[in-house]
Amino acid sequence: MSRFRQIKKDVRNILAAEDWQDRLTELDAWAPGLLAPPLFSLRLDRDENVRWRAVVAFGMTAARMAEAGMEKARVLMRTCMWYMNEESGNLGWGIPEFMAEAMARHERLAREFHTILASYIYCDEKCDGNFLDHPELRRGVLWGLGRLAQVRPELVSQGERFLIAALDEDDPYNRGYAAWTLGILGATEARPALKALYGDAREIRLFDQGQIMDVTVETLARQAAESLGLK
Repeated sequence: MSRFRQIKKDVRNILAAEDWQDRLTELDAWAPGLLAPPLFSLRLDRDENVRWRAVVAFGMTAARMAEAGMEKARVLMRTCMWYMNEESGNLGWGIPEFMAEAMARHERLAREFHTILASYIYCDEKCDGNFLDHPELRRGVLWGLGRLAQVRPELVSQGERFLIAALDEDDPYNRGYAAWTLGILGATEARPALKALYGDAREIRLFDQGQIMDVTVETLARQAAESLGLK
């Protein structure tokens, strides 16, 4: 068995375990550069739990890499950016989540790359930015902005108007994740748009605090609105 396949197998076993959070320290046995390729592969795993847990592991790995030397961590983030462009053949599944978790766990990475992540949902009259036309890929960006907002809200708040616009998207995940993020940011201007989602019974899945939960768009909108003082 090749080294890559063996590491991937070992890492997957950790991420698939019920006590996966307790076992994350086992990843320290490998250098970050050896972990990154298997984790890129595991973002496409058949098991949803493994896919999300790979996001956590990637963030930890990127932070370790950055602590050892920023240049290698920058290359890793640029690799993520390459996955997001059209030349990659639209291989961006899970990549915005990877980028966000890395930035949530390391401040210098966040300072250098947060505008790139946000640019994937920027679209005004000139469609300025790197707006993603694919609504399912935008899900990852909107979740990622919420994750980053949990730790560094000041780096996400500049995109509030685009998050508010996302509350009107056809995709229920995008509506729900945008509402979740706006609540975290305390975006008072979002109140009317959030209230418009009351009654939106579409159910989505949200990964938060290490758990996957089933929740309706309405629930996320109400929670966000209540955090802004709106009943």
